[in-house]
Amino acid sequence: MKKRFLLTLMTVMLTCTVGAQVKPIVLGDKHAMLKMEQSSRYLLLPVQETEDIAAIAVLDNYNNMVQRLNVKLAVDRVDYYVPYELKGACLLDIEFHGDRRQKGAVGEFACWREMKYSNTFDTQNREHFRPVYHHTPLYGWMNDPNGMFYKDGVWHLYYQYNPYGSQWENMTWGHSTSKDLIHWEAQPLAIEADWLGSIFSGSCVTNGSEVVAFYTSAGHHQTQSMAVSKDGGRTFKKYSGNPILTTSDIADFRDPKAFWNEDAKMWNLILAAGQEMRIYSSKDLKAWKYESSFGKEYGNHSGVWECPDLFKIDNKWVLICNINPGGPFGGSATQYFVGQFDGHKFTCESMPKVTKWLDYGKDHYATVSFYNAPDNRRTVLAWMSNWQYANQVPTKQFRSANSIPRDLGLFRHGEETYVSVIPSKEMLAVRGAKIKNPTEACEILIDTKSQTEIVLSNNKGEKVTMKYDGQQQTFMMERVKSGDVSFSEAFPAVTVAPTFGTVKQLRIFIDRCSIEVFDAEGKMAMTNLVFPSEPYNTLKVKGGKATIYQVKN
Repeated sequence: MKKRFLLTLMTVMLTCTVGAQVKPIVLGDKHAMLKMEQSSRYLLLPVQETEDIAAIAVLDNYNNMVQRLNVKLAVDRVDYYVPYELKGACLLDIEFHGDRRQKGAVGEFACWREMKYSNTFDTQNREHFRPVYHHTPLYGWMNDPNGMFYKDGVWHLYYQYNPYGSQWENMTWGHSTSKDLIHWEAQPLAIEADWLGSIFSGSCVTNGSEVVAFYTSAGHHQTQSMAVSKDGGRTFKKYSGNPILTTSDIADFRDPKAFWNEDAKMWNLILAAGQEMRIYSSKDLKAWKYESSFGKEYGNHSGVWECPDLFKIDNKWVLICNINPGGPFGGSATQYFVGQFDGHKFTCESMPKVTKWLDYGKDHYATVSFYNAPDNRRTVLAWMSNWQYANQVPTKQFRSANSIPRDLGLFRHGEETYVSVIPSKEMLAVRGAKIKNPTEACEILIDTKSQTEIVLSNNKGEKVTMKYDGQQQTFMMERVKSGDVSFSEAFPAVTVAPTFGTVKQLRIFIDRCSIEVFDAEGKMAMTNLVFPSEPYNTLKVKGGKATIYQVKN
């Protein structure tokens, strides 16, 4: 099934009509240049993922450098192509890295034979594992969701994006929009790298008719910058006073999340600084005052703290802290803290050593919320992967998807307050007819008993086993034999979550390469990727009753 966004912005790129082969100017054993034709829209760059980065400087007609790219240009085979839109580029100055004694002569590289001019680029989905109802980029690499906001009936999702390969590099903000949180339309790149650095994660706020973006400029040091959109978030103009926040005491200083604090009647901003969060205040979104830090001795400190969020639910505040590594089953994950915030200081209500996880799977990271979501909802998306193997998962045209949208709330268990997680109501709108057997895109409801075992399998003998234990109050998922697990030793795993009481019903969402499981009351969530060679078409439930629904797209 094709996503609607594949048929919108990029419909002009659905076929690939190519022109003449390029002819390099070889200047040395690691150096070449290319003079560009101006009659074509794109230069199609052939990528070989196992190769070293080639550093490309793009020069205009006056030999001014207008852009830098890092691309794994093909040496002896082509894994896929990425388009570079020429837009006046006249010369590419290319420097190869790595040991050329093993690679051969630069002039003989496969990239020169395969690199071609074109007025179109083929974005037709040929990926076996591309999800049906999850957001993915048209092509290329995606990680953290950024700058999400809701305005005038449209959900805006920005994301960390590499348009020039399906592995992490060349960070910029990609952009997609949706009217229902399910069907997404690809938009042009929103914010691209400049001489302050690559564009790392950040946030957006709406301020009257303007949309204001805050992001990390990742150059020699990480600093915080701002850009303003006057057309609803379609295009941004960078602030002339950038950077707006700097530090000299720590290298990891990033991911600003800004928001209007109605209680304190001022703007607040929280960002990650090593293994703590720093909080700032402002009256005008330009000048920021440091207020306090949070994190010392609280929660998990096994890795770097990243991608924070801070928001109010009912009468309490929740501080989201994504961490890598340090997740409960290795790699990246999302922890959180519940407490109070007065605009100046966040006070956690739990003891320092208490760690709370938002999702107990291996593939739920960089969780942040939409600004200004309707009906006072706290709606979030996550990056559905793990830094342990994100660059190696078995896809090529694209890498990574977002989780389904989820709404957050609060619940009490024992002496603690926890964040509840349920699928957003928009997921009910795509629930289709009841079906007998699972498919590649379906929702399964399981009415549980005190002991429930669920096994998804296919004709190849690949399977995923899940177990709910009411006595131990745990839920387990095992993907050791789920399909292709060969690309990383960290992938075949067993994940276990506390259920914080009795589970009466489970909601399980399957979409080609992912399984997301929720307690229907929101007390447990677990997200894991799977890569079966064919869809799971058999469901066996012991100690429970299953109802299967097709998911419409």
